[in-house]
Amino acid sequence: MNPGRLGLTPMVQENPLWISWHDSNWIPVLNPGNVMDYFSEKSNPFYDRTCNNEIVRMQRQSLELLNNMTGVEYIPLHVQDPILYVIRKQHRHSPTEATPLADYYIIAGTVYQAPDLASVFNSRILSTVHHLQTAFDEASSYSRYHPSKGYSWDFSSNKAIAEKTKTQTKKEAPVKEEPSSIFQRQRVDMLLGDLLRKFPLPLPQMTNNPTGVNSSEGNNVNNNHSGGTGENDHTGSDHAMIKQEPTDGGGGGGRGSNSDAPPEKKMKL
Repeated sequence: MNPGRLGLTPMVQENPLWISWHDSNWIPVLNPGNVMDYFSEKSNPFYDRTCNNEIVRMQRQSLELLNNMTGVEYIPLHVQDPILYVIRKQHRHSPTEATPLADYYIIAGTVYQAPDLASVFNSRILSTVHHLQTAFDEASSYSRYHPSKGYSWDFSSNKAIAEKTKTQTKKEAPVKEEPSSIFQRQRVDMLLGDLLRKFPLPLPQMTNNPTGVNSSEGNNVNNNHSGGTGENDHTGSDHAMIKQEPTDGGGGGGRGSNSDAPPEKKMKL
């Protein structure tokens, strides 16, 4: 809808939340009895000349007649003398029913329009987005990128931040670089655990030994028996040969006796 067709002045076409109004001549004498007359001044952009208050004022009637009329009207809603006055604009349908349209508050003689809930939300959201965008732009101006080092910060253009960064760097102790990060160590441990689950280590096989004899001792005994078999057999054959040798005469000192055996035989025995 075109505001020009409604006959609105350029001042009213502006957002009423951005404007204010006051009359310096009224401020020293402003009180609850004349606050409605102060609000009904012709220079006040918040006052509608077609309201019922203007009709009652022109007829020099009491404001109590507004309850019996229908249409737009202004009523005093709250008074906190001498600093704060709240006036409500509403559309009256009957003596007991009225729809609020807007609220105006007068602080120290200056009139403002109270914002609605949607305007408050829009203002807060726009303010938040503006500050975030400003902070992001400023932070982006200090970022630097190098192919080998990656991203870093350079605050040399801002002296205050550069001095603060130097001071913090001097106070902080040098950090020893680790050969690997915590993430890398945890990742390697996880991979090793998966490999152990997929390929478990073989368990040592236990041999059953019912006789209770140590296997090493048994092996040594077997080795001794197997290794000495030839020698024992040969020795046995030597004993048999010695016994079968003929003796010279019946004397105990003959050649065929055990004491007169050849040197080689004695060493083997």
